[in-house]
Amino acid sequence: MIRLWNWYKQKSFILKITSGFILGVIVGLLFGPAAGVLAPFGTLFLNLLKMIVVPLILLTLIVSVNNSNPKELGRIGGKIFPYYLLTTAIAVLLGIWIAKLIKPGIGLSMPSTDNFEVPDAPSTIEVLMNIVPTNIFQSLANGDILSIVFLALIVGFSISLMRHSKEQGMREKGDLLLNLSEAGSEVTFRILNGVLQYAPIGVLGITANSIGNQGFDTLQSLGKYVLASYAGVAVQMFIVFPLILLIFKVPVLRFFKNVREALFTAFVTCSSLGTLPVTLRTAKKAGISDRVANFTLPVGATVNMNGSAIHFGVGVIFAADIVGYDLTIGTIIAIILTGTLAAVGTAGVPGAGLIGMSIVFTQAGLPIEIVGLTAGVNVITDMVFTTCNVTGDIVGAAVVDQSEKKHQDYQAPVTEIPAKTAAK
Repeated sequence: MIRLWNWYKQKSFILKITSGFILGVIVGLLFGPAAGVLAPFGTLFLNLLKMIVVPLILLTLIVSVNNSNPKELGRIGGKIFPYYLLTTAIAVLLGIWIAKLIKPGIGLSMPSTDNFEVPDAPSTIEVLMNIVPTNIFQSLANGDILSIVFLALIVGFSISLMRHSKEQGMREKGDLLLNLSEAGSEVTFRILNGVLQYAPIGVLGITANSIGNQGFDTLQSLGKYVLASYAGVAVQMFIVFPLILLIFKVPVLRFFKNVREALFTAFVTCSSLGTLPVTLRTAKKAGISDRVANFTLPVGATVNMNGSAIHFGVGVIFAADIVGYDLTIGTIIAIILTGTLAAVGTAGVPGAGLIGMSIVFTQAGLPIEIVGLTAGVNVITDMVFTTCNVTGDIVGAAVVDQSEKKHQDYQAPVTEIPAKTAAK
């Protein structure tokens, strides 16, 4: 048994989850809805990932702040947010363009509006105010990522001030708190390594349940919509992102090879936040410095939604085809602007996809009830939208890290020794 366990641990993570995914597809197709009996294994995997997200973000960001300075963090933020807006706008435009070519809504009719409700969209002021938590422990318990990032920043800066105090006692307390944060961060990564050993079973459960319940009947009826979604994501991931990487002289093939574990995990779990622990781990493998990755990736997981932006672009053309509405150039420009802001502004809000789509549809004068028509293939399309979201986050971190190398205060990341090599 010990020999079998050692053999299993030595296999690559991508091989493990690929095996779990393929087995899940086979089980789902063979047993149909009965494969739902495996769903708890998938739920357990997602719960384990989400369990580790909050301490991982909080502790790594506190450590990152203490290894940086306010000027550097301001510089990183000034680069990453324009990147988010630019790539999101490109994603909306891509979604519209691909859908105009494929015409996914032709031949479909308006769905029934019974039992269809769109959540109320919070105002911009409410979103901004909610970043500052009224109850720290409630924000931690609810997993409010933007609030947790805010909390980590102010705690990190406070510890940094203590460590640079003129009083020796205060400096010692600051150093103690930083050491505790570093130790806690190391513990979370060790727990994460254990969780990832369970990943193949979790992936098997998620895939078998999804395929078993969805089947291919629903996929066939909305095949063009799914095709347009996948095509839009493919262009963004394999043309737009590589071009951005080339502009900043980041080796494209090596980059995607290093981050493939995060992309596959995002594809299977359909959760940017659930994938975040793996994303942070693969960022280090890709040579991205901790100071850049620990700040940009948690924020990107809640704010940067390139896949969702493609979803909005495809969805609005899909709806326009169904109702026979010809969009003008002015309307398309307005949709691009609205879709960009909706993808960024509703990220991290419950029902974000539904809210964002309803905002874009309202701007275009389209019936929001059509959103309900796509619900049957949400699982299938969410896989690629989430993968695109996570890819956009890591690409952003990579290009910002590359641009930071010219500054004197840049610190190169410490690359971990692979387990096999260490064992030898």
